[in-house]
Amino acid sequence: MQNSVEVDYRKKTVIKQKSSTFEYLKKHYFLYLMLAPALILTLIFKYGPMYGAIIAFKDFSPIKGIMGSEWVGFYNFEKFLSSPNFTVIFMNTLKLSLFGLILGFPVPILLALMLNQVRRAGVKKNIQLLLYAPNFISVVVVVGMLFIFLSPTGPINQLFNLFTDEPIMFMSRPEYFRWIYILSDIWTGAGWASIIYVAALANVDPELHNAANLDGANLLQRIRHIDLPTIRPIMAIVFILAAGGIMSIGFEKAYLLQTTTNLPAAEIIPTYVYKIGLQSGDYAYSSAVGLFNSVINVIMLLTVNFIVKKLNEGEGLY
Repeated sequence: MQNSVEVDYRKKTVIKQKSSTFEYLKKHYFLYLMLAPALILTLIFKYGPMYGAIIAFKDFSPIKGIMGSEWVGFYNFEKFLSSPNFTVIFMNTLKLSLFGLILGFPVPILLALMLNQVRRAGVKKNIQLLLYAPNFISVVVVVGMLFIFLSPTGPINQLFNLFTDEPIMFMSRPEYFRWIYILSDIWTGAGWASIIYVAALANVDPELHNAANLDGANLLQRIRHIDLPTIRPIMAIVFILAAGGIMSIGFEKAYLLQTTTNLPAAEIIPTYVYKIGLQSGDYAYSSAVGLFNSVINVIMLLTVNFIVKKLNEGEGLY
């Protein structure tokens, strides 16, 4: 008798939940209609192309098509993992991403904290304009500027010529590639990335700083105990997203910075996929390499999110 009562209660609870959900959707249907275009576009252009990932498991032939090509399982993945290029390409990608994250992540936060201390609105706007402007410069233009400034006859080498007789070959030596890529990335993107932190700091109640001043707190103490706790949740989310895309380096800039002599450090997974897939026409193998890269990104995203939630009082991406 008790079991039947429990079953009836559960059924009534489920029916009540379904009816409340239906009523909520009926009441707010207009919001879901506004969401529909973005959802449809995401399904078409993000999830739809995932069907093509199946060619990573096939001996793909454009003539036979995806379904007509022979199934080879994990052969393409094994081919990449056993390739002599695997270790070099994987480590180049990992080092470039990891160093970029370590060096680049704190910079927007520091810029936002410094901008927050500028009280004159006109000066603050001019500084923000200078910081945000590099983000709108084309990657091709940025690379062209790097080649000009760092060439043997460029202004940087002209400065070094005051202390040494031989120019430094920045663009052709592998040991300089990583620093050039990362530092130029910070220059172009740090100012724009600081916007989210500046917006968060704008919501800090000025009375908190006034009270801290009356209590004798100095600038660093106010930043530590007022500003940083305010932006900590945003820092966690941004860090998780950045770590989740740690293997997704921008292809364009790396490819444009490559020269024949710096390839030992400049060849990364995105450029390798481009060369193997589009230039050599080995679509199945290049798809396997790209899918391998995506799987690593997903694993990194889940791992970092788990660690951040443990360290950040349960606050993470999801």
